[in-house]
Amino acid sequence: MFAIICTDKPGALDIRKANRERHLEYLGASPVVLAGPFQDESGNMVGSLIVIDVPDRAEAEAWAKNDPYAKAGLFSDVRIEKFLKVIG
Repeated sequence: MFAIICTDKPGALDIRKANRERHLEYLGASPVVLAGPFQDESGNMVGSLIVIDVPDRAEAEAWAKNDPYAKAGLFSDVRIEKFLKVIG
């Protein structure tokens, strides 16, 4: 499993909103274990956490690159980390 940790570019809420439906469709047709947005103190979405169950880093990188949010240029930073689910 891999965790994909994404930070939105400042002021990119319009990009997020315009691509949300495509992003959700992409999540629904993929190996997602869990996913959700990071929020600031006001409740505004400022990034994403997605955990996917794929066999290797290359597949995780390809999945992240093809996310509609990534293709639209929403993120200022994307980190991919190998993830071991222990609880939950």
